[in-house]
Amino acid sequence: MSTRTTTVSERVAAAPISWGVCEVPGWGHQLTPERVLGEMVELGVAATEFGPDGFLPADPGEKAAALAERGLAAVGGFVPTVLHDPGHDPLPAIRTELASFTEAGAGTLVLAAATGLDGYDERPALDASGWRCLLDNLGRIAEAASDIGVTAVLHPHVGTMVENAAEVDRVLDGSSVALCLDTGHLMVGGADPVAIARTAPSRIAHVHLKDVDAAAAREVLEGRTGYTAAVAAGMYRPLGEGDVDVRAIVNALEGSGYQGWYVMEQDTVLTEDPAPGSGPIEDVRASMAHLARISGELAR
Repeated sequence: MSTRTTTVSERVAAAPISWGVCEVPGWGHQLTPERVLGEMVELGVAATEFGPDGFLPADPGEKAAALAERGLAAVGGFVPTVLHDPGHDPLPAIRTELASFTEAGAGTLVLAAATGLDGYDERPALDASGWRCLLDNLGRIAEAASDIGVTAVLHPHVGTMVENAAEVDRVLDGSSVALCLDTGHLMVGGADPVAIARTAPSRIAHVHLKDVDAAAAREVLEGRTGYTAAVAAGMYRPLGEGDVDVRAIVNALEGSGYQGWYVMEQDTVLTEDPAPGSGPIEDVRASMAHLARISGELAR
């Protein structure tokens, strides 16, 4: 990205998960790339994350071309990776992933500390040796990404090994890796995204903007509802329609000099193709309008 100061509106990107496109087996009905990317263009989105393996072509050149032919810049991609297992070296697979990033000019590798299980409804406990391995691997991956001009960020995510406030603090204290501030996952995991934006802005290099129904989030946090079921029931809301203080987060980040992307990410589960012009596009449009209002306030 340019070194000049840019407005919030110039740094809005999308992600296929807002259209229900997800790496989890059995997540829900998966829309075609043609529809998802076409609707991004219709909304005026300038850039997108790649989406899960299999959504875009596997070949790095073809993947880059699929976005470029629609005028979409590549932000980077979400890569769930097992980091805590001493018997598993994640770096070779990450280097393969990074080939697509360099080909498309994408600058952000969004890591999640995967459990090794399918889905995000359960996770094992992590012992001290597992934490040492996880933090060491984060450092190795961040260095390998930096060597080719890509910033690696750790995405705290429900159902991964880094989910709640204490675990985020452990990453901040035990490594130098940057964070992806996912405003929804942090709230569902029991953390305060506003507090993190205010106290650790220098560690935030990427943002996933979500809004959340707080009552539904508590159901997940307290174990009364599974994560996938909560998403399917509408736990994530368009920006401004839930309980995340998106305005305070954006104000804190912009006030600290943040110049990274704001990725529209309202995770959803679909059961079928929505009618043309309806479905996820409506929620992303509403979220973009809310963020535009916040951007306008900042400009005044």
